[in-house]
Amino acid sequence: MKKTPTSPRRTQAGTQAAPHHAHMRRAQKATREGAEDNPYVTVRQSKIHGRGVYASRRIRKGTRIIEYVGDRISHEEADARYDAKPADDGHTFLFVVDDDICIDAGVGGNAARFINHKCDANCETIIEDRRVFIEAIRTIEPGDELGYDYQLTWETTDDPEELKLYACRCGAANCRGTMLDREALDVKKRRKAKAKAKSKAKSKTGARTKPQTKAKTKTAVAKRGKAAKKKPAARGGKRRKA
Repeated sequence: MKKTPTSPRRTQAGTQAAPHHAHMRRAQKATREGAEDNPYVTVRQSKIHGRGVYASRRIRKGTRIIEYVGDRISHEEADARYDAKPADDGHTFLFVVDDDICIDAGVGGNAARFINHKCDANCETIIEDRRVFIEAIRTIEPGDELGYDYQLTWETTDDPEELKLYACRCGAANCRGTMLDREALDVKKRRKAKAKAKSKAKSKTGARTKPQTKAKTKTAVAKRGKAAKKKPAARGGKRRKA
């Protein structure tokens, strides 16, 4: 399963977050396990799932905590890499950067790959210049577990049994019960295509009516011009009369 950025609106350098088809496969063992030298976080067992990332100090809202790093590969390579993995294991460290690149944090990744999904997120993911960062969206106290909305991509044609692998157990009051994105990728694409077609049709309609508007404007200008020519003559007559 591939993760997508939680804040695509802040993507820079023309890079668009590009959701990819759900990749329900296990990632390879990472080369680095801990939080390295990051002063903000530590990795330990999580009540949500497996290992989690916890604040080792107070983290203020807006702090850029850690970069999501790993092997940068194409979507095709990501699919080929994990197609042979067991279908009943939904654990993955793949993160979609754009239409061309995925980050596989299961290879050369850091502590960021252990940040669990939370419906009541205290972090968000940001893409800048094709790099992925995790930032705090509210102040996080020491000992609190970090979490962001995975928004895992899926399609209506996916096996419902496989989708059940992505049930959420974050325990939040607003938990929606799944780590999957709220809307299926194929539904989202159709909705966007429909909106684009509607906008295009509206533009064409506007273009057809525009010449008529110009013609009316020219007529109005011509009338004003005639009126303007008559006025000096009237004023001149008054002056002569005086």
